[in-house]
Amino acid sequence: MSDQKIQTRVIRSRSFDPWHNLALEEALLGDVTPNEVILYLWQNENTVVIGRNQNAWQECRWKELEADNGKLARRLSGGGAVYHDLGNLNFTFVMDKKLFDLHRQLEVILGAVKRLGVDAKFSGRNDLVSEDGRKFSGNAFHHTNDAAYHHGTLMLDVDFSKLSQYLQVSQEKMKSKGVTSVKARVVNLAELSDQVSLEPLMDALRESFIEVYGGDGEELLPSDITTDLTPLYEKYSSWEWRYGRTPKFDVNYSTRFTWGGIDMGFSLEDGRVAACTIYSDAMDSALIQEIAARLEQIPFRIDAIIEKLENIEVDEAGKEMLQELADWLRTLSI
Repeated sequence: MSDQKIQTRVIRSRSFDPWHNLALEEALLGDVTPNEVILYLWQNENTVVIGRNQNAWQECRWKELEADNGKLARRLSGGGAVYHDLGNLNFTFVMDKKLFDLHRQLEVILGAVKRLGVDAKFSGRNDLVSEDGRKFSGNAFHHTNDAAYHHGTLMLDVDFSKLSQYLQVSQEKMKSKGVTSVKARVVNLAELSDQVSLEPLMDALRESFIEVYGGDGEELLPSDITTDLTPLYEKYSSWEWRYGRTPKFDVNYSTRFTWGGIDMGFSLEDGRVAACTIYSDAMDSALIQEIAARLEQIPFRIDAIIEKLENIEVDEAGKEMLQELADWLRTLSI
């Protein structure tokens, strides 16, 4: 597939409402055509966005957020909770699944910030960091049968006091990162270069996007999207999607791996798993959901649980996750 055949388009949201912006993102995912890559730029005002499988009650001080007229949102992708304000710019690469190439997508972001005088690099499982290792961008991913997206944050001038006020980061997670606070490991791009501000950054992203992918980077308006966003907006704004059920578990186990934390809750009935809920900031959100579904309606025994895990078809990275999970479960008194 040659680069000349790739169609590139750019769209900038005019809304600061996270539920609208996530609805538009999903609409673009459903509408993207073969050989097409869309760069979508958007901002949310006073918002906490959590990963697909995270526990809203544990990740966010939601009462304080709502008292300050903030919003909680849940995205389709995995990963951890993030704080968005107008000092943050979000980007999404929406594409034909065959074109998904993390290195190439990150090349666009790194190329853009370097145009504005910032030396940066990729680090860990989903971060972009300054030369001294402080994070200014987190990334996450979502795939369907035919399409995919890669989205992330770019912290220009985020209010870190609000970030610390609304996010509840576990001490275990902070310890795994080797830091004592959220503030200690993040940095605003504006601190790294006086060339960085919103409009120049958006322009640099478009220029870098066209340089990497080719095409003309046709500018779309949100009004050009003909998909009715109402059902998607209703989903993203709903209590059920954002907070979800809070079932009473009979047994609960939790730990942290290199690929993310996991909290498994089991509701039991007559020695069987009546329901299983798994909260996690793992990047592979689909695998976490599949594990939970596979563990329902089976005997609550370690051999039955391990057998179900072994029968899940996954790639090599998924196999490693499942193996680590199985090894940990064997150490528990199930």
